[in-house]
Amino acid sequence: MKRPERRDTGHTPTDIRLHRGSKTLELHYDDGQTFVLSAEYLRVYSPSAEVRGHGPGQAVLQVGKTAVGITRIEPVGHYALRIHFDDGHNTGLYSWDLLYDLGENQSQYWQDYLDSLAEAGYQREGETAT
Repeated sequence: MKRPERRDTGHTPTDIRLHRGSKTLELHYDDGQTFVLSAEYLRVYSPSAEVRGHGPGQAVLQVGKTAVGITRIEPVGHYALRIHFDDGHNTGLYSWDLLYDLGENQSQYWQDYLDSLAEAGYQREGETAT
């Protein structure tokens, strides 16, 4: 699964909203972009070493995260969020740049994730094999 590259987008969120019911995080950025990212998507692309690994090729494919939710978010300085998921995961800092990149490339990254699941012989809960 392709992991988002760390890059400087130069964009900062102007508004962040956690929607617990729909299990989404809504981000409004200073360039007018708005992204709505699901908890599952954020969880499987966590920037933590537990998920990304410590080097190239060490990422751990996250499975069984369809129902994961976000219990809370907390700002870290003026550059990132720590996201607390209801499966207990809360390591890794989601920088403004990473969140922007995840939003901007959501379709591509999500398809990469689905392809990686299929290649590993998994499918998301509730889906049937085709």
